Amino acid sequence: MAEIQKDQIGSREDTLRFLDMVSLFGSQAMMALGKLANPMTGKAEKNLDAARLFIDMLEMIEKKTRGNLTADEAKVLQSSLADLRLMFVEESKSPAAPAKVEEPKPDVSAEAAAKADDSKVKFHKSYGEA
Repeated sequence: MAEIQKDQIGSREDTLRFLDMVSLFGSQAMMALGKLANPMTGKAEKNLDAARLFIDMLEMIEKKTRGNLTADEAKVLQSSLADLRLMFVEESKSPAAPAKVEEPKPDVSAEAAAKADDSKVKFHKSYGEA
């Protein structure tokens, strides 16, 4: 028969899982702030809405676990939140880098040909004989 394991509050495994979760949300927030490269694209991409979501999730965890964490767990969570909040404020104040799209320079000979063709009738529609 399968053995049922009872989890002990404050066990080492729970502490490691908690720290992993804080690290996971922190890494996702840093990626959304453009501080870490997205592993799928290899590029740093800024998405302040996503960063705010991950920071909010960590804040919710902080509220819901208040009084139930060890001193070390609380310190890691508070430190992560402080760092992420500071990075968020810095990134939200910095202007977003606009995508540089260079317009093609017009070819002078093409412009001259277009002007010459304007005098010609390009389309004529008839609705029957009048």
